[in-house]
Amino acid sequence: MAWLMVVVAGFLETGFAVCLKQSENFTRFWPVVGFALFGIGSFGLLSLGLKTLDIGPAYAVWTGIGAAGTAIYGMVWLGDVVSVMKILSISFVLIGVVGLQLSGSTH
Repeated sequence: MAWLMVVVAGFLETGFAVCLKQSENFTRFWPVVGFALFGIGSFGLLSLGLKTLDIGPAYAVWTGIGAAGTAIYGMVWLGDVVSVMKILSISFVLIGVVGLQLSGSTH
């Protein structure tokens, strides 16, 4: 259950990053509300997951999902540049996250 919380927290991290961009420096009300809600949810679930998980792999999963999810969202919906190097780099982030998870966490 702790891993599920961390994974969901990672997806919520994507939400708060996207809302941060859409808030235009905190000048648009609804994206700011979304940023706050996604941020509280993300940090809250990460915090709960860290009660039983090792911090290294859990934090890597959280940031990896957030970084990859945000980059993918930007390419698909916000018109960010898509390149082979960007897709390859996202793949390496995800491979690193999986590697850390498989590297010996006992939880």
